[in-house]
Amino acid sequence: MTWSAVILVTAVVWAVSVIRSVRLRAFVYSLPLPMTLALVTTDHRVDGAQLLGVLGLNLFFVTVALTHHRLRWPILLADLAGIAAYVALSAGLLAVPVPFGPALAGTMALWLLAMVVLRRRARAVAAAPERPVDARRDSLPAPAKLAVIFAGAVLTGLLGQLLRGMVVTFPYSGVLVAVEARRQLVDFSRHFARNSLALVGFLTAYHHLQDGSPVVALAGGWAAFALLATALHLPRRRRAEPAPAGATPEASAGPAPAAPTRPAPDASTRPAPDPSARPAPEGAAGAPRARPRPRPTAAERRATT
Repeated sequence: MTWSAVILVTAVVWAVSVIRSVRLRAFVYSLPLPMTLALVTTDHRVDGAQLLGVLGLNLFFVTVALTHHRLRWPILLADLAGIAAYVALSAGLLAVPVPFGPALAGTMALWLLAMVVLRRRARAVAAAPERPVDARRDSLPAPAKLAVIFAGAVLTGLLGQLLRGMVVTFPYSGVLVAVEARRQLVDFSRHFARNSLALVGFLTAYHHLQDGSPVVALAGGWAAFALLATALHLPRRRRAEPAPAGATPEASAGPAPAAPTRPAPDASTRPAPDPSARPAPEGAAGAPRARPRPRPTAAERRATT
């Protein structure tokens, strides 16, 4: 393992240790930076075994989360159990040739199954009472933490060299990331499992372009990763809950408020008429005008004469 790979692993783990959002931590770790460096510095090709290595990454985090949270193992011992699980899977994959097509189909089927299981689990967790989140920070000073991360990167790099072609997907930074995210390891594993589809896209694009220029193959791999990562992190629209049968928005909102009405005048409050007041003479201001008399007809005029 080159010193550039050690520095890259150290930088990834340091970034994860600084970030507090679990979702952002999982995204930073899922960036195919170690894969890119391994493909550039070695002559290994991407085949079906390397594609199934993405499943090995998820197996590593699931093993660490299970042994650390369920079995209460110390985090370093849980890390060793995760590495052992990855090495066992890699030994089986390297023992037999794995065609790329069946490996891709199997990986996609397992990813879809994992998403269904994780979605159901997320609904069950949402229905359960909320647990307090452990947001404590490590008391280790920053220089000491950086030195520990650097030493761990060297050790994991030496171990990864023993895996031949599976070195492409070996969890170099994952060994130390699991230690940093140990208090939120279950949520971290769930987010990384979702982001692993983008890693499958990276390896698939590189596989189909690796016979040409390595630069073009890496560019195609990163383009596929960016496309899938963007699709995975698009905001989702929430479905509106259907209204119950027979209910209308007005009825569900309650009775409409009644219009304000003026109170009827009380007869007892009316002023009594003044008996001394006389009606105004006809034609005076304020008096009602008399209706004009109709003209007599010709028969009425003859009768009067």
